[in-house]
Amino acid sequence: MLDGRDGFLATGRCCCNERNPSARREIAMPAPLPPIPHLPEPDWSAMARLPIRECHEPLVPVSLAPPPLGAYPAYSRLGVPGAVNECHVREGVYRRLLAVARALPEGLSLLVLDGWRPWRVQQHLFETLQEAIRERHPSLDEATLEARTREFVALPSRDPEAPSPHLTGGAVDVTLCDPDGLPLPMGTLFDEAAPASHTAALEPLEAPDETQRRARDNRRRLYHAMRSQGFTNLPSEWWHFDFGDPLWAHYGGQAEAHYGPTEPVTLESRWRRGL
Repeated sequence: MLDGRDGFLATGRCCCNERNPSARREIAMPAPLPPIPHLPEPDWSAMARLPIRECHEPLVPVSLAPPPLGAYPAYSRLGVPGAVNECHVREGVYRRLLAVARALPEGLSLLVLDGWRPWRVQQHLFETLQEAIRERHPSLDEATLEARTREFVALPSRDPEAPSPHLTGGAVDVTLCDPDGLPLPMGTLFDEAAPASHTAALEPLEAPDETQRRARDNRRRLYHAMRSQGFTNLPSEWWHFDFGDPLWAHYGGQAEAHYGPTEPVTLESRWRRGL
């Protein structure tokens, strides 16, 4: 999991910015957007019953994208075992991310932090978070422990009928960046396993201070920008959005999903197909 040791992804306010007015360039933001609706946590059993009609879209690297879309493969940079140094997504997801980025207010950009994820990485994240929760709350029974873990990390699954969302290439973790390429404050860090990371967590605040208001408005900007291109959001993570996978079908009211588990094309697989 990510924490404040990765300075690039830390979105907290730094006191040195007060002494250096050029540390973060402000941009004019449009009128406030509507609040983010509160949605229930996913019904994983219902989601597993949704059929997947695989469309066989290829995975493409987000690093190919022109500004204002960028990629920063967070897990690879943090040394997570098995993480790849690229953010791969399905081609349909890639084109929608480009549309989101191009529609943002001038000066903002969209940064992809993770897309397709190897099963090994999914397993590592799940087991690491589960163990951290177990150490903090040793009295939890196994069912509650699993539920608490799945709040932020999906169960590792290569099941073609019920894959982990990130194994499909349809799930993507994103944030917004300022004109200098630094992530905007969102109230919590990317991948911070805390109640405040829930997408709508800041909406009930009746009198938010300036820091809370900015984080709330930034979340709204990201949420509505992604929703405008057909993405759905995982309610427990402000950064996680889906298109085409079973989680998208579940929250989008779709009869079926389009993306099942997949993997990037390797040189070996190309050779084997050509022989």
